[in-house]
Formats: sequence, structure tokens, C-alpha cells
Amino acid sequence: MNYNYTLKYRTFTSLLEDVRTDLKSLTTDGVIDPSQLIKVAMRVNYDLGLRIYMTKERVLTIEKGRVRLPDDFYVMNFAMLCGEQTVSTVSPQGTNIQEVVPEYRPWIDELPCTNDINLGEKACLTKCGNSYELIQVIGTQERTYKLMEPVSFKNSQYVDCDCPNLSYRSHNAAYIKDGWIYINLEDGKMYLNYQGTLEDDEGDLMVPDHPMINEYYEYALKKRILENLIMDGANVTNQLQLVMQEYRTARNYALSIVNTPNFSEMEKVWAMNRKAMYAKYYDMFKSYFIPTKFNINNAV
Repeated sequence: MNYNYTLKYRTFTSLLEDVRTDLKSLTTDGVIDPSQLIKVAMRVNYDLGLRIYMTKERVLTIEKGRVRLPDDFYVMNFAMLCGEQTVSTVSPQGTNIQEVVPEYRPWIDELPCTNDINLGEKACLTKCGNSYELIQVIGTQERTYKLMEPVSFKNSQYVDCDCPNLSYRSHNAAYIKDGWIYINLEDGKMYLNYQGTLEDDEGDLMVPDHPMINEYYEYALKKRILENLIMDGANVTNQLQLVMQEYRTARNYALSIVNTPNFSEMEKVWAMNRKAMYAKYYDMFKSYFIPTKFNINNAV
């Protein structure tokens, strides 16, 4: 599955402020409780599916043949082992990530491009041509990882079906179980690219920030607020009917936008269709077009 690497996000607090602005009379009465609405935003995130989840990157430390997955891990996109490491000291000018182009690595063409820059213990890997190199700056240390090597993973519910690690044939084999990655390697470093839950570094809930998707979240929260008021005996039936109509429309718009295939997915469908049509209409006749040697002595 392809993901939207350009999708922007905002916090649940920002979403709730927009809802409060639309329901000013209810805001002054203090009937809007964020603790009752956060589960609604989480349900909408789940309803929109894996496409809206954040693409995250980490460099994990392997110890005694295993490494613990990040707390916000949802499904793995791809992973690589970090080989040679160079550590140098830099002047303390903040935390930054640098990207350079190393030697040619042909197997790496199968990996998707990622351009998200993260700080701290996280890392950033950017495809440039046919190779990768990872330079990570943490405090006053600069860590350079070279010779990125593939690792073979077993198929599981925590590995994306399009993950290139499933097709690798490497002596480095790994699998995911109970929140851990188990690998036939005693120690080392592993670069992990994965889809993480919609949370920021402080653990606050995040939601997509898109003009057509925002209305789905807002009407979902408004619907729950009015439902709670009806349960408390308030007469807001007319308002709820109006919100329900807009809620259905907003949900259809949001799902249509999220589920629209991008260019690479359409290209894959075109390639599969072309291959299928070739096998159906041309493959059976290709033996008749194979040129044969002609001996003029045997000609009549």
C-alpha cells in the first residue's frame, strides 16, 4: 500500500477549538468535555484507515538478538541493517539531520522514498539515485551509517504486504512477535521505517489537516455533543438532524479523498492490466513469430 507522505496534521486540541467556535452557546455552558470526545476522533482515524497514519523512522539498537519496537509502531514499511558506523564530535549548534549520497547499491531501488525529517533519536533516510546513507546528529555527536544491508522478514500482520523485505533473500532473517523484532544477529543497529499511530512526541492525539477531511472530524464531534445533550434531556433534536445530514456528506467526501489512488498505484494497475492482456491475447501466438533458420539447399 502507498501512503500519503505530504499529508499535514494538527492536534486534537486544535480540532476541538474549531468545534467550540461553531458551538459558542454550548461552550459557555461548559457542556463540552474533551475526555468524552477524544475517543470520537480516534474512531474517525480508524475509519479513514491506514493511509492517514504518519510515516515515521527510527534507528533501533539490537541487543542479544532482539530489539523492542517503538511504542507508536503500527505496521512496518521496510527495514535495513546499519553497517559501518563513524562517530565524530561536532560543535553544539542544535540537532540536525544531514543527507549525502554513498556508493551504488542496486538492491535498494525497491525501497520507497521518504523525506520526513525527525530529530533526536529518530533518523531520516532519503533516497537519492540508487543509494542511501544515514547521517544522524544527536547533541554534539555525529553518527554516520554506511553499507546499509537488507534483512529478510517473515510475513505477518505487522509487516505491510508491499514491504520489500518480504521478497529479500538474505542471511539476516527477522520476524516480529509481541512488540519485539527477533533477528539472527547478536547486536547492531537497524533502521526502521514504519506507519506510526497518530501521536506527536508528547503523546497528544493528532488528526489530518485537510480542508475536505476536517469537516468529517468536526461534524463527528458535534454529533456526539448533541447526542450527549439529548441523553441529558435537552431539546436539540432539530440541531442533531441537521448535523446528521452534514455528517454523512462529510464522511463520504473524506473517504473518497483518502481512498483515491495516487499515481504510483494507478501505474501498478496499468502494468498488471498490460501483463494480463499480453498473456491473454498475444502470449499464445508468440511461438509463430520466432524466426527460424532457412537453408537454401533444402528449398524447392
